[in-house]
Amino acid sequence: MTIPQVLEVAIGLILVYYILGSIVSLVTQWINEALETRGVALKRYLIALVGDKKVDDLLKLPQLEAQRPIRYKSFLSLFKSATEPKMIEKVPVATLVDAYFDMIGLTAEKDNKQLSLAQLAEIIDKLPDSDGKMAMISWITQGVTKIEDLRSRTTTYFSGILEQAAATFRANARSFVIMLSVAVTLLFGTDSIQLARALWNNAELRAIAAAKAEMVVAREGTEASLDELFKELGDLSIKIGWWQTERPAAGANAGDWALFVLLKVVGLSLTAAAVSQGSSFWYDLLKKITSPATSTSSSKSSGGGSASSTSSSSSG
Repeated sequence: MTIPQVLEVAIGLILVYYILGSIVSLVTQWINEALETRGVALKRYLIALVGDKKVDDLLKLPQLEAQRPIRYKSFLSLFKSATEPKMIEKVPVATLVDAYFDMIGLTAEKDNKQLSLAQLAEIIDKLPDSDGKMAMISWITQGVTKIEDLRSRTTTYFSGILEQAAATFRANARSFVIMLSVAVTLLFGTDSIQLARALWNNAELRAIAAAKAEMVVAREGTEASLDELFKELGDLSIKIGWWQTERPAAGANAGDWALFVLLKVVGLSLTAAAVSQGSSFWYDLLKKITSPATSTSSSKSSGGGSASSTSSSSSG
């Protein structure tokens, strides 16, 4: 077993994981944008802050309206360039605090550095039951009546809430990526064990995979269109797909079939787990593996002499 051959097999596997991971990433992005999942997660936390009845009033304030992303109305809008504002997905904490103070009426009291308990109670009492109202009541009960202090505490509080909303979106997106990785793996029938065998037994296939990996690192980066990704898979000519699965020969005993099923399940599971790591992970790994190989071949082709490298570094 030679190390270069092992590396070539690893490069081929990583390349396929990168391509399938990129497909999963693109589809995930499309679905998240279509369903506005990030905006839905944020709105859920805003409802907890201001209440279901007040959340629309908060979101309609100019500073928050300006945070709405502009995207195509639907898939068909791609051909008509029809766009519209979507749900707010991200908002700076300072902007959210300003909007919140506008909504509850504390902005108008900015000239009053400190309000009486009665004045604050009157303002806060108008808010519907919500976590934001309870937080304000808690601070006022503790004797916090200065507008600046209330704003400072609200900023800290909202920073945590926005981070929780972002973490919720990431967790939901991660779950979806895992499910989609399993679906893509089953759809393509990409068995890591079978794929490794094909690469190990075919030197030409390993060479194609290595060359394609260098092209991906040099030109594509971590971004590629769906058509390009499918073309990369096609160019590799690797045995991918249920129709190319090497099944036990006719008349095989139950033990052979049991081993076949076990290896197939393990191979598919390895692929799904690998693809779910994301295309960026595999691209970075591919870059680390191929870059030393590229620089080594470059130094060999230039004669590998120290004088050449010295002259090159001094000219830079």
